[in-house]
Amino acid sequence: MLKFEGMSQDYFPILKKKGAKGIPLVYFDNAATTQKPQSVLDAMNEVYTSFNANIYRGNYYWSEKTTIAYDSARQKVASFIGASAEEIVFTRNTTESINLIAQILARDYFKKGDEIILSIAEHHSNYLPWWQLAQTHRVKLKVIGLDSEGYFDLDEFRKTLSSKTKLVAIAGVTNVLGTISPLKEIINLSHQAGSLVLVDGAQLVPHLSLNVADLNCDFLAFSGHKMYGPTGIGVLYAKKLWLARTEPFLLGGEMINDFDGQAVCWANLPRKFEAGTPAYVEAIGLGAAIDYLNEADFTAIQEKEKLLVKNTLSGLKDIKEVTILGPQTIKDRCGIIAFNLKGIHAHDLSELLAEKGIMVRAGVHCAGPLHSWLKIPASARLSFGAYNTLKEVKYFLKTLQEINRSINYEKK
Repeated sequence: MLKFEGMSQDYFPILKKKGAKGIPLVYFDNAATTQKPQSVLDAMNEVYTSFNANIYRGNYYWSEKTTIAYDSARQKVASFIGASAEEIVFTRNTTESINLIAQILARDYFKKGDEIILSIAEHHSNYLPWWQLAQTHRVKLKVIGLDSEGYFDLDEFRKTLSSKTKLVAIAGVTNVLGTISPLKEIINLSHQAGSLVLVDGAQLVPHLSLNVADLNCDFLAFSGHKMYGPTGIGVLYAKKLWLARTEPFLLGGEMINDFDGQAVCWANLPRKFEAGTPAYVEAIGLGAAIDYLNEADFTAIQEKEKLLVKNTLSGLKDIKEVTILGPQTIKDRCGIIAFNLKGIHAHDLSELLAEKGIMVRAGVHCAGPLHSWLKIPASARLSFGAYNTLKEVKYFLKTLQEINRSINYEKK
């Protein structure tokens, strides 16, 4: 096992780069996308330089080898989340996975008067598809707020849940506040009411161990590029029962077994949902990313991220002009912290940090409803990856203190 040292920045070529005038670069925007270890880059490069050919189509060595690698990647994904390979559909990203389910369910699952429950903290990717469905199918959207500490409000959820609830769509970890949703309770209560549950796992899967069979969610969506894999590859987990009973949404090549112009026989699961040439090289890259997470010890990575969050929260609290969004402690929190600094807009703050080589995100982070609910125009967000260090956290806090002094102390 590589343990902690396996997540050293030495394994990530891009992190060896320097900024302008040789300034060290600190990448704290991992919730947006993560950097890629050398092993992922090597796995993808090997396909392109050694045996690149379209999958499932050729009876020759290159095609057969690429197909085997693609199928192996699917099995790695399935094992990583405790699913079967038949339940794993490759998509482009979390967004496409959620939209795929929305389109499938819109056909014959919802009827007028049904209800969908969301959290106010949802990413637009898990809000807009259901918002649109509510507009077109006369389904009612119900939005759950947060409690006084910034967590999903279970009491309000219990009161809102009813026999009319047909779907609960919830982020496993929110992408702004970094809070961990009480998924087991949400799923158990939803199933008792007869509702399906979709989990947006974009920020969940890269940071916390999970087993979908134990969790018992109906659908789970996540992206490769947020877990040290490449862009362009996403995952939809769906219970086999639902994949078997529903018609595919995208139609084309390689998602059928037979078609004579009159009658069609769909391909076996999950290929009937993967029309056309898939992102097979990216899928193989995702498989390599999962190998890397397993070799580096996923549990150790989680412990390291907790340490980074704990130290960052502590340092931010020492700056009285800082407002931390959401929970003030590491309890039920992942490696995401959003905050604002008095006297400066989040966008301007991010630019000042960038001048010192510190990369954070600023804005509403594709969570407009949450920022409206919080009555703030924007926030700055730093999010950790396994390669981030306490030294980087100290540098960030020191730089933020200097910015704060230059902005707020001069006004006194």
